Amino acid sequence: MDTEMLLEKLIKIMQTNEHLMRDLQLVRQLDLPNWCIAAGYVRNFVWDYLHGYPNRTPLNDVDVLYYDQDDLSEETEKKFEVLLKNQLQDYNWSIKNQARMHVRNHENPYMSVTDAMKRWPETATAVGIHIDKKNNLEITAPHGLNDLFDMVIRRSSYYKDKDYFYTRVQSKKWLETWPKLRLIEDK
Repeated sequence: MDTEMLLEKLIKIMQTNEHLMRDLQLVRQLDLPNWCIAAGYVRNFVWDYLHGYPNRTPLNDVDVLYYDQDDLSEETEKKFEVLLKNQLQDYNWSIKNQARMHVRNHENPYMSVTDAMKRWPETATAVGIHIDKKNNLEITAPHGLNDLFDMVIRRSSYYKDKDYFYTRVQSKKWLETWPKLRLIEDK
């Protein structure tokens, strides 16, 4: 499937999430620059959908990303998490400014949310969703959407720690939770 078709397919699937617009509108109220909800929020929902699961797999957290070079303080992120938690206690909100995450990861500075996401361990996890001011859904997927829809767990070529990648896959129990997934081994 071509990129445009996969984007449309993802948007249609995500629109079946009864809480999607509520969650996106809550985050939008924070007025974060260049933000999205990403990682397991999108990945797990799609894999649940493709497996035909009637109930959502519980989320460990809801990852909200943004990019603000003018305020690199972790305290600001925590403040945003409290604001969201006060409005919706169902989630463990995890808000991270990608303009500072390169320090934690011992890398060169990231240029954007997309640049940061492409360095995540798995390609299928590096997918985010956002709404604009007119409530149009927008997708960020630096590795594309093929691995997400092909149900493939593959290490990003930008992520160098192979051991951590394999440990992460095992500890998350993705292959047990979604048995149609395939792990693509590094050569």
